Amino acid sequence: MNADRRLLGADFVRACACFVVVFHHLVQRMGFSGDFSVLGWMRIFGVIGGLGVAMFFVLSGFLLARPFWQALERGERMPSLKVYALRRGARIIPGFWLALTATFVLSFSVFGFPLDGWLWLRYGAGLLLVSDWHWTTLFPVELNGPLWSIGFEVTAYVLLPLGFGLLYLVARRVRSVLLLLALWLGVIALALGAHWLFVNLVQVDQVDAGWDHGMQGGAKAWMPRINPFSMFVIFAVGALAGGLQVRLARYRSWAFDALSLLALAATGWAIWQSFLGGSVESFGVLDVPYAFPWLPLALGAVLAVTPSTVLIGRVLDNRVVRYLAQISFGIYVWHYLVIELAKLWWFPDAPADPGRFVFGSLVVIGIAILVADLSYRRLERPVISWARGLEWVGANEVEEFDRSMFPGVIPAKAGNYSDRSQTTKNGFPLSRE
Repeated sequence: MNADRRLLGADFVRACACFVVVFHHLVQRMGFSGDFSVLGWMRIFGVIGGLGVAMFFVLSGFLLARPFWQALERGERMPSLKVYALRRGARIIPGFWLALTATFVLSFSVFGFPLDGWLWLRYGAGLLLVSDWHWTTLFPVELNGPLWSIGFEVTAYVLLPLGFGLLYLVARRVRSVLLLLALWLGVIALALGAHWLFVNLVQVDQVDAGWDHGMQGGAKAWMPRINPFSMFVIFAVGALAGGLQVRLARYRSWAFDALSLLALAATGWAIWQSFLGGSVESFGVLDVPYAFPWLPLALGAVLAVTPSTVLIGRVLDNRVVRYLAQISFGIYVWHYLVIELAKLWWFPDAPADPGRFVFGSLVVIGIAILVADLSYRRLERPVISWARGLEWVGANEVEEFDRSMFPGVIPAKAGNYSDRSQTTKNGFPLSRE
């Protein structure tokens, strides 16, 4: 962690995750009908795009778990769940709802999808943040595929404090944070068990399954293996890395630069193996997607050790990377819609000229960055600031809420949180994740 309380390496991971997804969709949706050998390096993004989603989940688990681990290490009260929920909602709901609603309206008014009950059902499930529990709503709207992951992430937000609630109950008798880290493996095991049950008990008919039948067909191909519990497993590995980083935070040396480079190399190896496998979903152990456990473990190691580096973290989190990371949520939720509009009005056919493909891709990225910047400055950041002010209101109600959630576990009050960037002294990430 550097002087302005920024967790080194986190912005780099966030920006990389975002653009892995963006490049994947450019290759997938913009297409290229000419000689791809000229742009052969782009082929890898046609396969590894899903790994960008996994990178986001590992990062989110890492950042959101740290306040719980810090409180456990200091023997302090459990961070407020009401503040936790307020910050999570303020960070993702405004931008997500705007992108979701804009896509919903454009889907039937511009792209001609029928405005039937199924489209309304999917949109409603997206608004309520519960679209991840059934294949019919897995993609809450047509056209904007990346919005599928938001419901899964919200479920992970709910499951995370439940897991830590178990650890806090055990912490009365176990004083060693290292032992609690080991016990977190039990939370991951429980999530794996829930994933196994979901896969074996939830039946998805295979009529019109597959991506050649559109997003609904793709949802059938994904579920039940891609489900809320499998995505939480990936999230929980990031949470484990957050606990390790809390233990390592007091150290800073060149040895961590070497470890960071090794972890980055391991992450690159896991990504390359996924590319060689040829599957976008890269199902791993127990059919958990996205190269589990090797990619989450390697990326978790990057996040755990890079804040203690002398040089690597500062190089990775340069000014451009920090800016792109800041607006990455907007880029993520808007870029696919920009691509679809570009295909409709500009690239109805896949470009055969590599120069035209590159130019079109740069224009799409530029528009997505502009929209994301406006979304962040005009919507997301103001709502975040407004929500921050609410944390100081009704501190007693916050504590009573938390007591009702976990009887016997003493929560922290709302006023205990102080954050200027990615992390807090004793609270939750707000402005970045």
